[in-house]
Amino acid sequence: MPSHTIPTWRAAVLALATATVSAPALFAQAAPFAVEETTIAQIHDAFRTQSLTCRALTQAYLDRIESMDKQGPSINSIIVVNPRALALADSLDRVWASGTSQGALHCIPVIVKDNFETMDLPTTGGSLALEGWQPAQDATMVRQVRSAGALILAKSNLAEWAFTPYETVSSILPGYTRNPYALNRVTAGSSGGTAAAIAANFAAVGLGTDTGNSIRGPSAHQALIGIRSTMGLTSRAGVIPLNFSADIAGPMTRTLADAVAVFDVIAHSDPADSVTAPADSRRDSSYAASLVRGALRGARIGVLRQAYERETLDREVNELFERALSDMRAQGAIIVSDARVDSLQAILRQQRGGCNRFKFDLERYLAERAPNAPVKSLDAIVRSRRFHPTVELRLREASAATEAPGQSAGCASREAVRAALRVAVQQMMDSLQLQALVYPTWSNPPRLIGDLNTPHGDNSQLFSPSTGFPSITVPMGYTRDNTLPAGISFFGRAWSEGRLIALAYDYEQATRHRRAPVLR
Repeated sequence: MPSHTIPTWRAAVLALATATVSAPALFAQAAPFAVEETTIAQIHDAFRTQSLTCRALTQAYLDRIESMDKQGPSINSIIVVNPRALALADSLDRVWASGTSQGALHCIPVIVKDNFETMDLPTTGGSLALEGWQPAQDATMVRQVRSAGALILAKSNLAEWAFTPYETVSSILPGYTRNPYALNRVTAGSSGGTAAAIAANFAAVGLGTDTGNSIRGPSAHQALIGIRSTMGLTSRAGVIPLNFSADIAGPMTRTLADAVAVFDVIAHSDPADSVTAPADSRRDSSYAASLVRGALRGARIGVLRQAYERETLDREVNELFERALSDMRAQGAIIVSDARVDSLQAILRQQRGGCNRFKFDLERYLAERAPNAPVKSLDAIVRSRRFHPTVELRLREASAATEAPGQSAGCASREAVRAALRVAVQQMMDSLQLQALVYPTWSNPPRLIGDLNTPHGDNSQLFSPSTGFPSITVPMGYTRDNTLPAGISFFGRAWSEGRLIALAYDYEQATRHRRAPVLR
């Protein structure tokens, strides 16, 4: 990203701050409001008591970004701030002053991963190849949260093209995104920019994407909640694809109640994404109704050891997980200590050949956006040299693919594996009468930035993406002298989000592991 970009948006925000109508003119002078660790409910309560305005809230988050993202601790999570943020806040204040609300997310500032289309901000996928591209429309999920009153505050950094789960670095923004809990540690990937920004309290909630790990891993590394839904419950329309057979988008937040507030808005069918056709008939009428204590009492929960037990399992992570199991037992859960898919290895051996969808999914996406799209082909991106060196090999390998997914024996084999694994997981859970399966989201703490040699510990790639079943990660404590976050995943049957939310909420409320990072 050119070095002039950040000062440009800062100047634009400052200019708009002096040019727009001041929100306090609509209300009595608002008392200072601390945005650190605040929730949607607390924000809305403050609006109702007229102790906070949307402008004051937005300005507070802008001030944190200004002082901490490129200065101070230099989290380096934000690609671009919305230059109209204060003007949008003023308009939302006027709506509120009229005695109405824009919706369930009225004036909730949102950080959006920069592979979501935003019609008023550039969308880059983290790549200089898309620098300056302004889509003609919002991604469906962005449109949904805006319609509910959310304010899109900024676009966040990502692993370029969402390629890697291990670190957050791109060509559009110089340097790595840093973990707010330890500035020399990675955020995981690819939604690491959203995770770091929300953990650092740069906005109220965030949106990320998850193909194999990328909501849940960064959420675990930053003591957040991350939801990967059942495939087909939420729309991917308007999100730059990585692998359309596994891509999912969803919320990343500091509390499960906030994640569910977003989830209730986005869990719907979308004509622009045919996989969501069953969503409206399969969704719960209200996921917020699942936010009640006591769900763990009598619940049978299986320990999915196949997801995480390996020689490199970190001792401290395992100790946290065993403590989490004890905490659930204390709440009345029945822990089935070894829930196993006995046929797992036989199923995985059915995979024959490779399946690289990226070229075909991306080029179809770009063709659908012609003539607005800045490039037409993956070959053009490779020839442009406008990408981070770390993604060159993967771009070239994808560009060399010649078989479209529909004609690829390897892709057909992969779909057969997924179908078999769905059946096997369902049968295992039924036979053991389980409501959910649990495992550490990652088996190892966040790596040092630049370290790609020590064990990564990513446990997210197999079960949820391959089955299309939902998974929610929740903070479960901290390793390394109580400093580095770790997460626990709740995984269940298709369309079981309500049950998973209830179980995860009971655990979250019983343990309350989330705490803010110390930023200086």
